[in-house]
Amino acid sequence: MADSPTTLDRCTELDRRLVAAVKSIKLLASVSWPASTQSIFLQGWHAGNPQLPKVDYAQTDYSRTREELEAIFLAADAQHPVGDYLRRTAQSWRIATELLDAVGTPAITQHSINLFGRPGDRLPGGTVSNIDAARHFIELADELNREIVSNDADYCIPAELLRDELQERISAFFNHHKVVVEIDPNLIAKAAAGPTRIRLRSATCFSEYDKHQLLEHEAFVHSLTALNGREQPNLGSLALSSPRITATQEGLATFAELMSGSIDIGRMKRISLRIIAIDKALNGADFVEVFKFFLDSGQTDADSFTSAMRVFRGAPLTGGCAFTKDTVYLHGLLSVHTFFRWALKNQKLQLCRNLFAGKMTLHDVIALEPYFASGYIAAPLYLPPWVQHVNGMAGTLAFSLFANKIRLDRVEAEDLVLGV
Repeated sequence: MADSPTTLDRCTELDRRLVAAVKSIKLLASVSWPASTQSIFLQGWHAGNPQLPKVDYAQTDYSRTREELEAIFLAADAQHPVGDYLRRTAQSWRIATELLDAVGTPAITQHSINLFGRPGDRLPGGTVSNIDAARHFIELADELNREIVSNDADYCIPAELLRDELQERISAFFNHHKVVVEIDPNLIAKAAAGPTRIRLRSATCFSEYDKHQLLEHEAFVHSLTALNGREQPNLGSLALSSPRITATQEGLATFAELMSGSIDIGRMKRISLRIIAIDKALNGADFVEVFKFFLDSGQTDADSFTSAMRVFRGAPLTGGCAFTKDTVYLHGLLSVHTFFRWALKNQKLQLCRNLFAGKMTLHDVIALEPYFASGYIAAPLYLPPWVQHVNGMAGTLAFSLFANKIRLDRVEAEDLVLGV
């Protein structure tokens, strides 16, 4: 049965209320640490007297926001695909407010798990967990490290040069919007992306892989989906990073690195180490112990601090608690990879393009397919270069689809030689 204009108008109005209600919720910004915490900690570390960082978090009253989100949740029709999307999104934002109410206390951990999962969760379509996958990539990276010598290990791109190079590429790509690349002296992470601004950490040495990863991951996925979401005529919430889309969004961004040839084994190891670190924190490791774990795994002291900080954002630093967001990277990557292969097999590659029309989950892009067809949801204005070249994407996915049928544990070296 076709939707009546009244039904979709009601959904659009609820979406506008949703966008207005969550405007003040800045999840990651609210749990971020000031840059000064790094220098203070490392001074103590180098002096042989490391101390747990002291971080103060601002407290905000979200009670009225929760009331509005609950009202939107109840008003949306759970049996309607767009209504269900609104309900899921409102519920996700509500949990985010509960997390922020609990910031700095052990209670933040369960809210974080409700939003992002935990390291021991099973991966889609299998019996292995995020931890199993993380250990696999770490072991493989360590084995390959004995054989591979990076050609650009000693090559450093200063933040200023990287900014200029990225700005040139990004300005040429986003020809209907202005996206500015800036250097942020207060940023602890290497980079952060919004709809119209990409920030780079100052006084940092970037590699060639970093450059390509930042372009594909931050600009051509995070900024791109936000800008496409802003172009939506009826669902403005598709421009927002609601917590429920994190796994798909980060998985899509990491998959973009993979498809564009921008990812390296070191990147896979860094992602995997964070998952193991979250598990260690949940099982009692404090901030210093997690910092040492990253240090012993080959990261610099500055990067080890940054990695440990990601694990403890908003959480007590004494052990048993964690901010579990980084659990989603491998889970999201494998889910998105599987989704693209499924879309190819079922001749639904249009769904892959629709996924860039805003920030949504894999469930959303399937459930909302009729509303792309009707025009209620607009097609993406921008598509990453590797998605624009659909024949190349299809070729890569087709090969992956077939190659996954080959069991490596049944292949002997002689088979490979004789097969040439």
